[in-house]
Amino acid sequence: MKTIKGPAVFLAQFVDDKPPFNSLDGMCKWASELGYKGIQIPTWESFLIDLDKAAASQDYCDELKGKINSYGLEITELSTHLQGQLVAVHPAYDIMFDNFAPTELHGKPKERTKWAIETVKKAATASRRLGISSHATFSGSLLWHTAHPWPQRPAGLVEMGFKELADRWIPILNHFEEEGVDCCYEVHPGEDIHDGDTFERFLEATGNHKRCNILYDPSHFVLQQLDYIEYIDHYHEFIKAFHVKDSEFNPTGKKGAFGGYNDWGDRAGRYRSPGDGQVDFKTIFSKLTQYGCDVWAVMEWECCIKSPEQGAREGAKFIQDHIIEATEKTFDDFAGSETDEDKLKKILGL
Repeated sequence: MKTIKGPAVFLAQFVDDKPPFNSLDGMCKWASELGYKGIQIPTWESFLIDLDKAAASQDYCDELKGKINSYGLEITELSTHLQGQLVAVHPAYDIMFDNFAPTELHGKPKERTKWAIETVKKAATASRRLGISSHATFSGSLLWHTAHPWPQRPAGLVEMGFKELADRWIPILNHFEEEGVDCCYEVHPGEDIHDGDTFERFLEATGNHKRCNILYDPSHFVLQQLDYIEYIDHYHEFIKAFHVKDSEFNPTGKKGAFGGYNDWGDRAGRYRSPGDGQVDFKTIFSKLTQYGCDVWAVMEWECCIKSPEQGAREGAKFIQDHIIEATEKTFDDFAGSETDEDKLKKILGL
């Protein structure tokens, strides 16, 4: 068993053009004062990290890490959720996803994909220079538009889609292997990796690549009505990153899993601040600890009701209260005795 590290916070949703959320020092001071011990850094925010410099310069990484450490914080993972998404984009989504890429790549999907692949590779190198063992990202999607298909999917389409997805990611995963960093895909609706079956399809398509791992976020499974507890039993060996985000699913006679094109507040499935939804975090923390998952518990704020400021304030304590200090002894050790082979034989009647 292993004690989960934390609390930590994903900075992406808190970035703003106003202090303290518009500078690295400001965000570090804010997070530290709230009781966080780690930060997950979105690499698309250049004021938090210059990814080009981080990939090229050990001095830059040492200075960045030193600054963050000076606030009593550690970097839990770098995130390339936006850039990872662009590794695989179906043409139907090109216009919307162009917003994730530099302006000069808008309308140029092939160049955008190449840029995304190189950017995620840079994040692997930067992670190694920063002494980080896991990385957070999205897989992107070529098949999501066929998840509930009409007309029906032609035979072989899914296999071809996952082969293409794997072909794009294998060079990236090979680079992660060279850098000694695990690539953790957030299992998420909208991605081709969105549940257990799809993770297995992708893993197989990569040849069971050892750097292909999971960022576990139970909130996405509630909205899919997937057993997020049993998921840990199946995939605990792959869980190398962990988002603490809550959600709820309250279907009515008018709407269910697909949400009726409503805004978040009006959907049956809604993301909530930790402790405000339906996720059984007590059991999750127990399972992850029991299986020895070496992860940071990273609070991700996405709530359609509660403010980010309150969510962040409450999130640190919520995580701290759920972290289990893994025991190093068995509760009935006091009643044990030294092993004696002759005594064991007598107990067995041998």
